[in-house]
Amino acid sequence: MFRIGDVPLFSGFMYACVGSYIARCWRIFDFRFDRFPPLWMQGLLALAVYVNFFTHHYTVDIRLALFAATVVIYGPCVIWFRPDEKHRPMPLIVGLVLVALFIWFAENAGTFARAWTYPGQEGGWRMVSINKLGAWYLLMIISFVLVALVHAPRDRNRSS
Repeated sequence: MFRIGDVPLFSGFMYACVGSYIARCWRIFDFRFDRFPPLWMQGLLALAVYVNFFTHHYTVDIRLALFAATVVIYGPCVIWFRPDEKHRPMPLIVGLVLVALFIWFAENAGTFARAWTYPGQEGGWRMVSINKLGAWYLLMIISFVLVALVHAPRDRNRSS
């Protein structure tokens, strides 16, 4: 009912929720890092992702190169999170993929509930394309970088 063209107005809130979720988890789970990549490098990656979201319709789509760049940049990094009394490690790239996967699951739940539909779902529900998982992953990279700019990333071995 509330749309501009075919885009539901609440979709902007969905994107903002990703950043809010990351910021909240960062604080609640007391994120620490080993080999956290330089913010300038992450910023360039986020900028490239953002530009590609708009330009891939008209020029070359560089998504595969962006996926490869995330592996190069975030592959060596380990995130330490504290779900209880002790910090536990996970490769950051695994955490990023898992967040994107659960966003994709939620997107499927949203389209199943008919909160919105994609072309091809008008006649009945079908799973959202697995390609959207990649789009969510790249969007989540932008959100992660923005949150990293606000929350100063802490080294695992630093106490404060």
